[in-house]
Amino acid sequence: MAAAIGLNGIKIGTTSSQAYLDGKAVKETKALMAELCRHFYGLGWVSGTGGSISIKVHDDSIPKPQQLILMSPSAVQKERMEPEDMYVLSENGSVLSAPSPKPYPHKPPKCTDCDPLFMKAYEKRDAGAIIHSHGIESCLVTMINPFSKEFRITHMEMIKGIKGHGYYDELVVPIIDNTAHEHQLTESFAKAIEDYPKTTAVLVRNHGIFVWGDSWISAKTQSECYHYLFDAAIKLHQMGLDWSTPNHGPIQSARRGLSIAGESNLSTKARKDNGDIGPYPRCIVLDIEGTTTPISFVSEVLFPYARDNVGRHLSATYDTSETKADIKLLRSQVESDLEQGIAGAVPIPPDDAGKDEVISAIVANVDAMIKADRKITALKELQGHIWQTGYANNELEGIVFDDVPEALEKWNALGIKVYIYSSGSRLAQRLIFGKTNFGDLRKFLSGFFDTTVGNKKETRSYVEISQSLGVDKPSDILFVTDVYQEATAAKAAGLEAIISIRPGNGPLPENHEFKTVKSFSEI
Repeated sequence: MAAAIGLNGIKIGTTSSQAYLDGKAVKETKALMAELCRHFYGLGWVSGTGGSISIKVHDDSIPKPQQLILMSPSAVQKERMEPEDMYVLSENGSVLSAPSPKPYPHKPPKCTDCDPLFMKAYEKRDAGAIIHSHGIESCLVTMINPFSKEFRITHMEMIKGIKGHGYYDELVVPIIDNTAHEHQLTESFAKAIEDYPKTTAVLVRNHGIFVWGDSWISAKTQSECYHYLFDAAIKLHQMGLDWSTPNHGPIQSARRGLSIAGESNLSTKARKDNGDIGPYPRCIVLDIEGTTTPISFVSEVLFPYARDNVGRHLSATYDTSETKADIKLLRSQVESDLEQGIAGAVPIPPDDAGKDEVISAIVANVDAMIKADRKITALKELQGHIWQTGYANNELEGIVFDDVPEALEKWNALGIKVYIYSSGSRLAQRLIFGKTNFGDLRKFLSGFFDTTVGNKKETRSYVEISQSLGVDKPSDILFVTDVYQEATAAKAAGLEAIISIRPGNGPLPENHEFKTVKSFSEI
């Protein structure tokens, strides 16, 4: 039903009506912004009239994309702002309400120069609030390496405060170059958001940072965590330590320009001419099954454990949000399988059919999926949660080959970042390396990739990984796997590839072109 039109031509009963603009929700958000800016001033984020903030007016009766947007003014003392100093904008960025001019020495009111950047974050990320900080940490951290296009850090507790990240994850924040005026950053800012779909922030070199969240609390929490991590990186750098590696060891500043133990450029060239891999890849990506870990551990220990405990796990956790999400994924997968006529797929009844009926159908489907060794996300997620219980109850222990821990430690000491890419979920990967026959090896790992980046036998998956790792060229990455088709796909994406020969691995095609190793000590 169309809204009525008032005498002033403004729709009545909508967010643009004067009654709504003067209402409680808008007033409270204005007051909140003024309060936050005083707090941010005390942190050094908005001193010298710099920095800005924008928050959507939360209203349960209005869809988020249609909610009003409040923005702070430009070139004002942020710690002295009052609620009435804020601008009110429509969902498309049109100014609906502007502050009144103040007498000298105040300047005429002007909306923040960041408004087009804020609008990009609202448009592309469905943000609820955005904070732009000039905190010195966010400025200096971009100057340590003036050519870097990213800030990377891992194995720091405060990473857990960034949406979608955990302690063992690598946090990556894009860096864009500064311009004379903030609105001129819009194009590069939008590109950074598109190129880094997981990020909730963009650094601006020699300038500051933009951070967004689903709400003002999320944006504020993440901003505090980002500034903490930047400060930690700066201090680690001053101590000669590398914040971007898991053990934060000494910075290997010269390693990429040098050959192994003073090896001459001539001998390096000779090794490459002989088909050897160059001495120092920037990153190493490892497969698990048949590469770091015996195939028998997966096929004879992990898979049977998951298969035998599906019913018990689902019964014990049926009402948890985690298991509900697993069931939703499996139901979607099974519906697709049934349409395609996949053998072993049986319908999963709706929830109102009863817990036992649902679990029984899931058990049947999971058993068929495991027997077929299917590499699908729905199965891997559930398996990961079942194994998590097994590790927690000391019923499982990860197994790696004897040469793996020493190699991980060596590569880590050299500043080479090591990642895992497996068809198992990231959770399952962390579990294997978190509790092994050699202890917790996660301290040597910079991150984990699973099938959410793509199938391991498809070239585009390795393109995605190389883009995520931010290397100058794909050949800076060495991929180690036991599967010929995976090595072929990685090579097609430009990565270096080595095939791992381990006891129990399957045969390889004759006359394949890949270097092979029987131990990581050969790499």
